[in-house]
This record gives sequence, C-alpha cells and structure tokens, in this order.
Amino acid sequence: MSTNQDINTEWQTDETSEGISSQEMLLNLGPQHPSTHGVLRLVIMLEGETVTNCTPVIGYLHRGIEKILENRPVMGGIRYMDNADYLSPMLNEIAYVGAVEQLMGIEAPRRAQYIRLLVGEMQRIASHLVAVGTYGNDLGAATPLLWTFRDREAILSLFEALGGSRFNVNYLRVGGVLHDFPKDWLKECEAFFDQFDKSMVELEDLLTGNEIFDARTQGVGYIDPQQAIAYGLTGPMLRASGVNWDLRVHRPYMAYREVPVNIQVRQEGDCFARYKVRIQEILESVRLCRVALDKLPGGPIGVRTPIALRPQRGETYFAIEGSKGELGVYFISDGSEYPWRAKLRGPSFINLQILPELLRGHKMSDVIAIIGSLDLVLGEVDR
Repeated sequence: MSTNQDINTEWQTDETSEGISSQEMLLNLGPQHPSTHGVLRLVIMLEGETVTNCTPVIGYLHRGIEKILENRPVMGGIRYMDNADYLSPMLNEIAYVGAVEQLMGIEAPRRAQYIRLLVGEMQRIASHLVAVGTYGNDLGAATPLLWTFRDREAILSLFEALGGSRFNVNYLRVGGVLHDFPKDWLKECEAFFDQFDKSMVELEDLLTGNEIFDARTQGVGYIDPQQAIAYGLTGPMLRASGVNWDLRVHRPYMAYREVPVNIQVRQEGDCFARYKVRIQEILESVRLCRVALDKLPGGPIGVRTPIALRPQRGETYFAIEGSKGELGVYFISDGSEYPWRAKLRGPSFINLQILPELLRGHKMSDVIAIIGSLDLVLGEVDR
C-alpha cells in the first residue's frame, strides 16, 4: 500500500527506456468506483487482460480517529468509534469499552454482558448482510442487494428503538450499556428472527448454486492457510482458508465465556468460501441471539462509574471478534481523563495487505470478484 508520491517511483521499474511496453497498460481503478467499496484506489498493471501488479493507494478517507480519541474524554470517545467500521458500530463500541474496563479493572454485570452479546451479534448479521448483498451486486445480481438491505433495515430499526439512532448508535457505556430494553423490544426482536430465517433460505437459494455466481467465485482468489496466517488475516478471510481461529472461542470475553460459539470454517480458500463463511456466520449469529434471549439474566445493566473517568496509569490491549476479523483497541493512560495514546487494529486494513498477491495472474474480470470477497470498509482502513 502506498501514498500518491510513491506511485511514480514504484512503477518506473516496469518501464523500459522507451516507457511502458506496448503490451502493458497502467489502469487506475477507483477511488471513485462503486466496486472498490469505498474510496480505495488500485493502480493496476495489465498485460492484455491479465493483472501483473497492483498497488493499493489509501488515505482518501483519513479522518484521524485515533487522534480524536486522544483529544476526547474517555467516555466521549465511544461515539467516535461508530465511525471507524461504520457498518459495525456496536462491535466497535464493545471493543472500546472493553479496553477501558480492562484498564480500570472493572467488569460489566452479567445482564449487560448478555445485552452486548445480543446487539453485537445482530450487528455482525447486519454487516455480513451488506457484504453478501453488495457482493452479489458486484457480480451483476441486483436482487440480493435489495433483499439484504431490507433485512438490515429491520435490525437498524431495532437499534433505533434501543439507542435512539439507526447508524451511530452510541449505546455502550463503560461498565455496562446506556439503558435497558424498551417495552416490547424483545418480542419485536424475536419476531424479526422468525421472519429472517425464511429470508435467509431465499437468499441462499438465489446465490448458492447459481451457475454464474459459482463460475465467478469458485477457484478465484485462492489463499492457502500458511499464506493467510503469514499476512495476519483474521475473521472470515482466515476461516475460509481452513484456519480454525475465532476470538469468541479461543480468547473468550464477555458472555461468550458462557455461550459456546460454533466456529464456521471452510477449506476451499477462494472467493466462494469467503462468501459461504459469511452466510454460515449469519445463521450462527441468529442462533447466538436466540440463546442470549433465552438465557438473558436479570439484574443491573451497569456498574457505577465516576462522571469523569480517569483510568489508572498503564497500557492495555483488548480485542474482539469483529465482523471482519480481530478488532483491537490499544490504550496508554497517564492517569488523566484523556487517553495518552489510542491505537486501533482495524481488520480491514490488515486484510487489505494480501490484495496485490491475490490479484496477480488473474484476469481483469476477476478483480472485482476478489475485492468484494475481502469485505473492506475504508473508514476502518484509513481511520
């Protein structure tokens, strides 16, 4: 990945004394392109229709979220976490408050932990729905996008009733959550899952086994397990290559210590496997939500904390299994109300590293299929 200044220097190695050879073409894909899933620019070298090299250029969406967190009180940073992976704000907030709680040595009550598990898995469903729907749209199918956004809207409506906002929810708090469920919210949630089960059957029937979808995804963008580990991939990208690793199981946090997770793993390592893992994880998240609803304990939804939070001096790193992989928050505290240093491990940024390797040797028509299989969010890449 490079900045704009690096591009000319980097591509000089592909030029002869007379410039780029007549059989090679330099192509800019993005940053204003719907299939790059945000303002991602790819400088691609083509020989005919075959990709010989690729340099991702990032930074078009940089907003300095980490520096913003360092210049906001600890409690005031929660709202800004929603803007990192803006398709998974609830999960971002869970990672943030988990890091603060770990630094302060406090633990949320059991009811709050189950509420976090419920809203976190609902957010995972919403994020994966966008990934699957836009992927179908990338490959020429508009109907999956409409269906997945329809179901995602139902989740966002539940979030709006719960926290007052559909997108930047700002619902988590250090030591718990903002408030308990409103009246009839749990019934509406259960009714949604009953309907959603039928919607998922229809969605899978539309894509899985479709001749065109299979041809565009199977055997394309292969990642072997050793390569996935070497590049630091996590989440569906890693599990689709046969690596059984999920932080909810291997480093359990929150209510996952009590609610077992069935890890979804595929062995094929291609674009289809990554799509299939996300479909399977949606169904697993529905199961986890139902378990959380059935086992939801009573009691308080938070612990009493000072209005001005001043974590003790020290450093901490807290990671959760986000919708795209390991989402980590690193803090250094000097004992004041503001973090001295804040650093985010965005899985989209890490997963993007392997893209040039994946594209090399593929046809130009495969580029969009491979990009979409990564499920990138550029707000998390640039931060």
